[in-house]
Amino acid sequence: MNNNFLAFDIGATSGRAVLGTINDNKLTIREIYRFPNSMVKVGEKYYWDVYQLFIHISEALKTASTIPVKIDSIGVDTWGVDFGCIAEDGSLLGLPRAYRDPYTRGVPDEVFKSVPHDELYDITGVQIMDFNTIFQIFAQNKSGYAPMKYASEILFMPDLLSYMLTGNKVCEYTVASTSGMINQNTNQFDKRLLDKLGIRTSLFGKIIHPGAFIGMLDKKLADDTGLGEIPVIAVAGHDTASAIAAVPASDENFAYLSSGTWSLLGIETRKPIISDKSLAYNFTNEGGIEETVRFLKNITGMWLLEQCRKIWKANGRDYSYTEMEALAKSNLSFSSKVDPDDVRFANPDNMELEIKAALAESGQTIPGNDGEMVSCIFHSLANKYKDVIGLLNDLAPFDINKLHIIGGGSANSLLNQLTADYTGMPVIAGPIEATAIGNIMMQAKFFGIVRDRWEMRRIISRSFDARIYKPYNK
Repeated sequence: MNNNFLAFDIGATSGRAVLGTINDNKLTIREIYRFPNSMVKVGEKYYWDVYQLFIHISEALKTASTIPVKIDSIGVDTWGVDFGCIAEDGSLLGLPRAYRDPYTRGVPDEVFKSVPHDELYDITGVQIMDFNTIFQIFAQNKSGYAPMKYASEILFMPDLLSYMLTGNKVCEYTVASTSGMINQNTNQFDKRLLDKLGIRTSLFGKIIHPGAFIGMLDKKLADDTGLGEIPVIAVAGHDTASAIAAVPASDENFAYLSSGTWSLLGIETRKPIISDKSLAYNFTNEGGIEETVRFLKNITGMWLLEQCRKIWKANGRDYSYTEMEALAKSNLSFSSKVDPDDVRFANPDNMELEIKAALAESGQTIPGNDGEMVSCIFHSLANKYKDVIGLLNDLAPFDINKLHIIGGGSANSLLNQLTADYTGMPVIAGPIEATAIGNIMMQAKFFGIVRDRWEMRRIISRSFDARIYKPYNK
């Protein structure tokens, strides 16, 4: 008997609906709908057009209804930290603010006046990034931002979309854990912390964990799309948590790199790692499936390349990712490097010029063509991965003997090989669609088709080929 699950995996630049079918302990996937996503700038503010996302989700549901299979359930995952404000009558108050909106710059230092940095980290274990939800809410309260002022509660992005699908409001743990407001000992919002910062605890609903039932697809939506009333399941709502669930590992002695717009590099642990060292290294402890912890560092990833590609396209040079990889390979000896996490690369008007300016200021050679620029970005990322792996080795409670690269970046054979060379560690690349796969497998767990994450991973390993890259210097 086939079981069919529909995963909505929505990132900062695109979204997709992926149909997953499990039959005879193997998973096959098929993308049935893809759509763009981008920030909307109005004045000096950046937003997410959640209504446009909902329209695309509705169209994907219509497409799914034309496929001659019975779909058992739906799951939604997105990026973290961002949220929508919900009025007392259930209405959405304006569009959700986007994490790249600069309104939170400098806010952490203001928060530290009430809750010192080390105290905040000791409570939450979360890496300090100025767009964390805690800093967004603090900034919105301080400015008197109307949607926050009149909000009855907030819903993180995957929960907001699930609410629009079902009419039921939930607060899923893995995405809530990115907020910087969850106590790592209780796995609940820390009331004392929020009280100190003037943040209403009433904004947050009861936390549920991946694999919980959210509700049935809204009847009108079910009728309009032709899909019928089917369950919407709380998967690991944060896309990285879903992706890590799909790492095809056979034991715990691995590091993972979820490679996309962001690079999330870390390990899966049973308990949070909160120490002076992890604070100094600015690592984060976020929720995973089955009460695991995603101990990781957020690294700016393909964002640099995506933004350069946008500039090149505007100037008539529209490269595919395959073409950009070939350009870099032809210019691989060009190894000038920048720190991808430098704040100057967060959202510059022109990424190409910003990278060149940073290289000039550090006395390095400036790229003379697009291929050298791509090579610079790849060397910069691989070098950053090497540095972070070194820090992880200093903190991990076990020996790390391999690096699994998952997500879209796992298809980049050149960067995978550079990463193996820089880190001196074997790299196992794939699956590419890890986030959607993890989403699908959590739905399967809800129905009892798999018992735990290790059974999920065995099925994934059988179902998708992985490519191994060995370091040349080993």
